[in-house]
Amino acid sequence: MLMNKIILFNPRSANGKHRIPNSILQVGASIHGKYEYVFVDGNLEKDPWLTIESYLKTGEFKYFGSTVMPGPQLRQAIPFTKKIKETYPNVITVWGGYFASNQYKVALNSGCVDYVINGPGDNTFPELVNALEANEDLSFIKNLIYKDNANQIVKTAVEALLDQDTLPKFPYDYLNSFYPVQDYLAKTFMGNKTLSYHSSMGCPFSCSFCAIVPIFNAKWKGMSASRIYEDVKYFKEKYNIDAIEFHDNNFFTSKKRVLEFSELIMNDNISYWGEGRIDTINMYNDDELKLMRKAGCKMIFLGAETGNDAVLKQMNKGGTQTGQMIKDFVLRMKNADIVPELSFVLGMPAKTEKEVYDQILWDINFIKEIKAINPNAEIIIYLFSPVPTEGSQLYKQILDAGFSFPEQLEEWISPSWENFDLRKNPLTPWLKPYMIDTIKNFETVLNGYYPTVSDFRIRGYKKRLLQMVSALRYKYNIYHYPYEIKALHKIWKYRQPEIEGFHSE
Repeated sequence: MLMNKIILFNPRSANGKHRIPNSILQVGASIHGKYEYVFVDGNLEKDPWLTIESYLKTGEFKYFGSTVMPGPQLRQAIPFTKKIKETYPNVITVWGGYFASNQYKVALNSGCVDYVINGPGDNTFPELVNALEANEDLSFIKNLIYKDNANQIVKTAVEALLDQDTLPKFPYDYLNSFYPVQDYLAKTFMGNKTLSYHSSMGCPFSCSFCAIVPIFNAKWKGMSASRIYEDVKYFKEKYNIDAIEFHDNNFFTSKKRVLEFSELIMNDNISYWGEGRIDTINMYNDDELKLMRKAGCKMIFLGAETGNDAVLKQMNKGGTQTGQMIKDFVLRMKNADIVPELSFVLGMPAKTEKEVYDQILWDINFIKEIKAINPNAEIIIYLFSPVPTEGSQLYKQILDAGFSFPEQLEEWISPSWENFDLRKNPLTPWLKPYMIDTIKNFETVLNGYYPTVSDFRIRGYKKRLLQMVSALRYKYNIYHYPYEIKALHKIWKYRQPEIEGFHSE
């Protein structure tokens, strides 16, 4: 009987309809046919711990691997991993994902995490298991962080991003033996059967507020258009999908790839959504944007961040984006009939309290200018949450302002730090309560006057009533105490995409 089986765990991330767990599928693909393993998806288990323990009790499972994103996933990842170490001390625990890579010190110092995969684990995870099985040296395995025999943290060399076309295909059929893949295909505003898909790794930019920068160091590699389309055809033929959410950090990096994919998918009646940069997509000409729309590109998530050019520089946004470019671009998107979903990051540090607040008010007015140009533009508002990009000028600013990250792993699952990770209530010393109230009250009024199209329940009389109730507040900048709008949002369970993604059923 084999005693080296592997549990791959996807902690619960949201309360709504759930996406295909691409992160653990990627790890599964790397060991498929080499080691026996099982999937445990915390999103679809009533009590995932019972499932995990049922495997561990057999004595056949030696490895527990968990993907760990900041925010809600920590609520299961931390206590479950801790319980495994307490109850089954011989089980080897491995964490991957953005939280593990960025907060590797607090993870390894907790005593319950043995190894951290720093970025992609396509080679790292199977090489780690191979080395542990053969009792071999680990220092030559790239993308690995661990403690050596002297209890010192070792961070190995970073591996160059791999050719994505050469990687093994995800084991969707094997996943289906644990959880019906059909159950992951949600009804969203995009379509009745929406697939979540990841077609690239990294991003070629180094924005100082972005969590992937320390992991990928401004590198990007994507699957070819034909390779993506192979999977799209598989899901179209087997599950009859009609929409795709591309959850790449930057799907539109390669114009050639995007246009080739658009040509391939043109006659399949599939809508798609992806994430990109304004200055990148602004280099697509009008005919190319219209081609994408004809092929099914319905909405693009774009990091506007701010309309203030000085703050864009502070963020180390890179590229050529300016406030004027944002305005020009949303008009181009309007003409191409593609919805721009613009994220703004408010509450950046500044030299004085007045400067912080003035920047917030400036961006609120800028957002209203965007809405006047293109009323269909979706607006996503985040509060600035620092990420540990050590060595950056912005990182020095936030440390000088008195900010620090938790030193104990359990602190990350306190309500305040969970909200920090969702970028909704950061514990930053330069943001005062009245500033946060201003941002949140404006956001409430904005979401009343312009309800998100991604929550398709808010239509007809609901949308008209929300707009009517919010109209005076929005037009005359009256944002204080918008309780009547909050009440309607609560009654109709309004879903903010920045917290829980699109409304899905």
